[in-house]
Amino acid sequence: MSALGSGLDAQEIDLAVTPLRELNAALHAVGEDGPRHWRVLNPRGAHALAAGIDAPIEVDVEGHAGYYCAGMNKLATVRVHGNVGVGLAENIMSGTVVVDGSASQSAGATGHGGLVSIRGDASARCGISMKGVDIVVRGSVGHMSAFMAQKGRLVVCGDAGEALGDSIYEARLYVRGAVAGLGADCIEKEMREEHLREVAELLARAQADGCDPAEFRRYGSARRLYNFHVDNAGSY
Repeated sequence: MSALGSGLDAQEIDLAVTPLRELNAALHAVGEDGPRHWRVLNPRGAHALAAGIDAPIEVDVEGHAGYYCAGMNKLATVRVHGNVGVGLAENIMSGTVVVDGSASQSAGATGHGGLVSIRGDASARCGISMKGVDIVVRGSVGHMSAFMAQKGRLVVCGDAGEALGDSIYEARLYVRGAVAGLGADCIEKEMREEHLREVAELLARAQADGCDPAEFRRYGSARRLYNFHVDNAGSY
């Protein structure tokens, strides 16, 4: 198999023989007439794989990826047919990132937009400081998920670890399973009809079949950390 080849349906790059830098450079250079579909073979846990894409293309990673896979994604659809390391889709702006397996810490961190779909579990700090990204996790998430989450939505079909939503702002959290503990200023909120529709729409976008929106609970900010209270001055 050649290092860089064109199949019937996709442009293929084999990382067993092609440097990662060359792959990312090719993805960054895609123009209007360039290939719309790419396949990455033998990723072997490479870091920063398919990072910084700014084009409406599709990238299929055929195996496991390392740290910061699909970071800073814009417009592209990146699918990882395996597991991923720390910082999946960090600072995603738009587009879609799908992981067939599980993700390590800080998946979707600081994301501004787009959709991150994880079909396995996500480790600690999933969605920290999210700023508008939507994250759907078919499995469970670890501790400190949605820490300082400002905007966006996190849907967890499994369980959530300790300190969920610690110091949360206006992000919306939906959890189907058990929550080990809520962080500072995060409380359970009423699940209204609009929220059921929201969860249904997110599950459909993430192709998360078999999850009933009515089984989810909603969590968000109690809005007690927004303002300085002089009565608490001695605690600072």
